[in-house]
Amino acid sequence: MSRYGGPVLLCLVGAAALRITLFGDLYLRYVQASLRPYLITSGIALILLGLTTAALRSRTTDDHDHDHHNHGPRIAWLLTLPALALLFFPPPALGSYSAEREAAQRAEQGVGAFPALPAGNPVSLTLAEFSSRAVYDSGRSLTGRTVRMTGFVTSGSDGGTWYLTRLMVTCCAADATTSKVEIRGEDAPLTDTWVTVTGTWHPKGRLGSDAAWPPVLDAKSAHAVRQPSDPYETP
Repeated sequence: MSRYGGPVLLCLVGAAALRITLFGDLYLRYVQASLRPYLITSGIALILLGLTTAALRSRTTDDHDHDHHNHGPRIAWLLTLPALALLFFPPPALGSYSAEREAAQRAEQGVGAFPALPAGNPVSLTLAEFSSRAVYDSGRSLTGRTVRMTGFVTSGSDGGTWYLTRLMVTCCAADATTSKVEIRGEDAPLTDTWVTVTGTWHPKGRLGSDAAWPPVLDAKSAHAVRQPSDPYETP
């Protein structure tokens, strides 16, 4: 790599980190909001390190010695491509492909009573909240309630079933897990379309069993919406 290859790469990575954190909500596709200050700090540190390294190398007086010892393979410049891609073409949030990679097998959790839902209909719930109550709530708190949830569309293996899906992250996109609810009574939108669905719980299976998963919602309405700035649910 040429004399300034390393510093340029550091600056590109730092600029990419700042681009997704300082000028919008793109960073929420990859990490939780609480990690934003660390991304900003890292981006600034990388740029300063790159500029400092470039300044030090520009003072090198023995060019022959520098070329002899530090000139690496030109193919190393390919390392700049991922940084440029993140800087100018940030990848989208995880979608249906990531959701479908996770197996539907889930360890059985303890069945028990959940706190009462807020008054009024419809009540807005995350997919994780709805799924937990539908599968494990011995008090059947969803009975008779109209709920509203937002997620993206994934398709079942039979081609006719569709699910409202959301990914949950604890720290970053790498640890994402899937919550999904089977939607009945409405035609399936295109895969990966974000929709808000309103409807009522359709009980199935024994509480806490595999037969109760995934939970089912009898939809009263479903309409397309824009992807939220934070596409992931948090615990």
